[in-house]
Amino acid sequence: MIDVVLDSLDDAKAENTVAIDITGKSSLSDHMVVTSGRSHRHVGAVADQLMRALKDEGYGSPRVEGLPHCDWVLVDGGDVIVHIFRPEVREFYNIEKMWQAEFSDNPN
Repeated sequence: MIDVVLDSLDDAKAENTVAIDITGKSSLSDHMVVTSGRSHRHVGAVADQLMRALKDEGYGSPRVEGLPHCDWVLVDGGDVIVHIFRPEVREFYNIEKMWQAEFSDNPN
């Protein structure tokens, strides 16, 4: 699933994509992906394309939050959770730094 997600984000011209392997370290998912869209419209388009790609590849319809505003859209595919931000919102929350620090400091 992670390959489908990363290919879809690349095709949609998402920017600054970071994939974090959280396999065995979180019950939430196996991977977390954080990426950016250039505008509200681009964030929504990236999310739409990702949802279509997951469905087309047989992963079903992911759960999605944040589409009406498109500042921060969360696409939960089960094994992969994707956060799509506008750049300034991503900078404010900086979640990839928090998750990377959590898992680099935690040996389990």
